[in-house]
Amino acid sequence: MQKIFLLLAAMAFLQSATAQHTITLLVKNEQTKEPLAGATVKANKTTVLTNTDGIASLKNLPAGQYLIIISHSGFGTVQNSYSLPLPNADTVTILLQPQEEEMDEVIVQTTRTSRTIQNTPTRVETIDGEELDEKNNMRPANVSMLLHESTGMQVQQTSATNGNASIRIQGLDGRYTQLLKDGYPNFGNFASGLSVLEIPPLDLKQVEVIKGPASTLYGGGAIAGVVNFISKQPGEQLEGDFIFNQSNIGQKNIGGYISKKKNKFGFSFLTLANFQKPYDVDKDDFSELPESRNVTINPRVFYYINPSTTVMLGNSFTKGSNNGGDMQVIDGKANAEHTYFEKNETLRNTTTLEIDKKLQGNNAIKIKQSLAVFKRDIAIPGYSFGGTSTNSFTDASLLFLKKQHTVISGINIIADNFRQKNTAQQKIKTFTAGAYVQHTWDAASNIKIESGLRADNVQYKNAGYKNRQTFLLPRVSALFKLAHNITSRIGGGLGYKTPTIFTEETERMQYQAILPLTNVTAEKSAGLTADVNYKTTVGEDLSVSINQLFFYTQINKPLVLQKNSGGNYFTNAAKPVTSSGFETNVKFIFKHDLKLFAGYTFTNAKATYLTANQFLPLLPKSKLNLTLMYEKEDNFKLGLEGYFTGQQYLYNGFKTPSFWEFGFMAQKTFGKISGYINFENFTDQRQSNYKTVANPPHNNPVFDDIWNHTEGFVVNGGIKLKL
Repeated sequence: MQKIFLLLAAMAFLQSATAQHTITLLVKNEQTKEPLAGATVKANKTTVLTNTDGIASLKNLPAGQYLIIISHSGFGTVQNSYSLPLPNADTVTILLQPQEEEMDEVIVQTTRTSRTIQNTPTRVETIDGEELDEKNNMRPANVSMLLHESTGMQVQQTSATNGNASIRIQGLDGRYTQLLKDGYPNFGNFASGLSVLEIPPLDLKQVEVIKGPASTLYGGGAIAGVVNFISKQPGEQLEGDFIFNQSNIGQKNIGGYISKKKNKFGFSFLTLANFQKPYDVDKDDFSELPESRNVTINPRVFYYINPSTTVMLGNSFTKGSNNGGDMQVIDGKANAEHTYFEKNETLRNTTTLEIDKKLQGNNAIKIKQSLAVFKRDIAIPGYSFGGTSTNSFTDASLLFLKKQHTVISGINIIADNFRQKNTAQQKIKTFTAGAYVQHTWDAASNIKIESGLRADNVQYKNAGYKNRQTFLLPRVSALFKLAHNITSRIGGGLGYKTPTIFTEETERMQYQAILPLTNVTAEKSAGLTADVNYKTTVGEDLSVSINQLFFYTQINKPLVLQKNSGGNYFTNAAKPVTSSGFETNVKFIFKHDLKLFAGYTFTNAKATYLTANQFLPLLPKSKLNLTLMYEKEDNFKLGLEGYFTGQQYLYNGFKTPSFWEFGFMAQKTFGKISGYINFENFTDQRQSNYKTVANPPHNNPVFDDIWNHTEGFVVNGGIKLKL
């Protein structure tokens, strides 16, 4: 009997020893208690990643003792020992403590892969919440200051009296940059001259920038790059930000953002009102800044049906009025000599619906739908132009997360219609149906490759012309970890831009005498970027990072504005537009408090179809950005900035002088309240210091190209409240 008992015990022991067991871990942020996707879980030679719910399972493990290591970029590593089988089958919760945030340790959304920058083959630059807060002090009304002071980017003013502007990346016209808000492409075309002026920074969590072709996920228009403005999401704790700002140039900003999540519901609400008095700094009777009123209201509601399903419904409403030109006309005192004005009346309403469903394993499906209506009326003496642009965007995507592979595939449909007011002369319709797939492969611990392919079928037409084209857009990028502190990325792809009458040049003309498109075809592009990133520490207190980027883009069959007796018309040039150059970025951080950033951009952009001067106008070859910041967290911050802009060519072929500008900012925090003051361009660098922008006759002026600041020195200050 004893022998039988010993035999049974031995068999039980052997069965237990050879049994296969599973341990399931839920990894969360210790501070916010939010699940962490993409965390690495290691046990012996087994490695898995947490899914979008922060869950990872180690399966088929024999009984025994295991040291499990859990790590995530931007968080401290946790090591725990577990004896399998566990006493119970409950999921083990692991809390990771956030470390000091670095710009390359945030999770990016624009690539849709829930990866950190250091693990993403596509080169993505992020502007984080801290920098957004600083720039919010300088220009609370919109994001123009934020983008203008970023390396390789330029906000180009297109109106001397009304302040309209567009975004350029690597020297290319603003129509080649895709602007997104939370992944929705609801800007551009007729709104292009005002889009950057109607995006408030108050509700932004971060801004993500892809420079170079980004066609796989975003299709037409993403030739020069993509700028994605990411909104804050409601959390378990109530979050609120409120601001009151006043400047010496007559600008006042009042706004607030609030959000919270509770049980199955969450909400966020943004409201911002901007008021600007007409401002004439050089006393030439013409406004450098228009009289303007602008209000934005953006509520969003979140319904968390269950832990794996979220529905978001939002609506953004913006109404604006800009009235620039002769100061006496603005004041209602027009006479025979004082007659010039330039008015812009705008209304934008965008409704968004998003359904996010997490599937079994590491998969997820997301459906996005938006409907945007933009109305605009432009008026100058003896002429007016107005219309309504309607944009519908639908996107359905499926995400697969495996051990070494991330695949996202989807389809989208975009319908964009513009109808000119009171006439059918400019009645433009564009319909795009596309499908895409993108694969990110962790080929080795030091090599990650991302490849994608997009197919778009595009039909564009107006009253007298229509065309249909199909585009295949491949794209590939790779990340190489050459050493523990050296990485390199290289990427390239194709792109296209559907023909449009809405460009920087026609915006400057208020669309006067622009003939409907006819016999034109889409612009096609090929682009390449490559960079090297180096990080090191000097002693215990100083960290240094250096990034060197090279870029090249060629746009074939560029759309060029010509003139004949009938008016202004577009045609495709036979030779391409090219843009090449490099960006150098250096950052020093001393004891986490003192930061020095230096960025230099060299851009060589040419219109090779021209026979004389081929350099693109209003584009400096050299730009230098310098920022010195000293900060004691939750106490105070001081910032000094300097910017150098090199010589530029005007449309008439003349060269402008180079110039420097400087700014200083100070902020003091008292608990939840902060006070700040900002001295922007305190050396009063402006174009009218060289020559008046408005040329005679006074009642029918001709304005010079805008190559410098128009408003000059600005001092503003305010109060911020953070809940």
